[in-house]
Amino acid sequence: MMDSPRRRGRRPKKYSQAARLHDLIRILEMRYGATVAELVEECRVTRRTIYRDLQALMDAGYPLVSGRQADGHVVYRFVTGFSKIPPLTLSLDELMTLYLCRGQLEFLQGTPFSEDLEAIFSRLRSMLPPRSIAHLERIAEAFSPRFQGYKDYSSQRQILVDLRQALLKQQRCRINYRPAQRASHSYLIDPYTLLFYNNALYVGAYAHNRKDIRLFAIDRIESVSLEPQRFEVPEDYHPGQLTGRAFGLIDDGPGYELELEFTAGVAHLIRERVWHPLQQIEEHQDGTLSLRFFASGDKEILAWLYSYVPHVRVIRPEPLRRRFIDGLQMALAAQLTNEGRP
Repeated sequence: MMDSPRRRGRRPKKYSQAARLHDLIRILEMRYGATVAELVEECRVTRRTIYRDLQALMDAGYPLVSGRQADGHVVYRFVTGFSKIPPLTLSLDELMTLYLCRGQLEFLQGTPFSEDLEAIFSRLRSMLPPRSIAHLERIAEAFSPRFQGYKDYSSQRQILVDLRQALLKQQRCRINYRPAQRASHSYLIDPYTLLFYNNALYVGAYAHNRKDIRLFAIDRIESVSLEPQRFEVPEDYHPGQLTGRAFGLIDDGPGYELELEFTAGVAHLIRERVWHPLQQIEEHQDGTLSLRFFASGDKEILAWLYSYVPHVRVIRPEPLRRRFIDGLQMALAAQLTNEGRP
């Protein structure tokens, strides 16, 4: 009797998702990358299954990136060298430091960063004996952060998710950005750095509209859409370029050689901190203190100086001293105008 004719085509290979994921990892590690069509051929499953398995790898934390070739095919690969990273081991001192840092980021509740931190500590707890976990939790409670004037990012969770992907995969994106007291504007950006300053988040990016590096406050980003193009961070880029000569964050206006004088009552507060990398401090016999440094950013400098009124005096430069006095006079006039109001 003749054998029945073989069905044309390839019979799907039936095996568990765990086995398929193992094969995917092996294939992607052995090669610089692979297309979905190549993975379908190797694993003998449908394109839909491959897409689902690739998503499962990303959800599991594998650094999977994709890029379009000149022929139009999309290639999936792991970040170069990730498989050579040795297993991570932490001492109790290092774990304590992690718990301390987690407390300092509590204002990020509701964002993907908070969720990632919780996932990390869940894994750590699963690796430690109960006695060690209880000890670490007690230590964590000994450090109690206090935030003032922080921003609530919980409503911008998806924006942060998309920006995180763009930063990790060096993926171009388009944002709608609403500057303070102005209409929103669309920007095509290459995000380089996520900056944390004064309990607020900013993204430093190359703005194609402006052909320059710009800082964007996260809370003013209204939407993010990821573009298919990837970008390369310039070799000469450094995050310091985002702030330039700024005293704080914004490098606006001319740079000044500042000389400030603080009374004896607050001299210890100035002495105990580094306000500028190139600052110079001079102590005087009457207990007063002079602080000198070069910086720009009038608004941030003045806001800082007003926090020390009446214990600070601007010696130079003259333009900043004049603006400082004008601000004091405006505040005094407003206070006297409102005097006697309920």
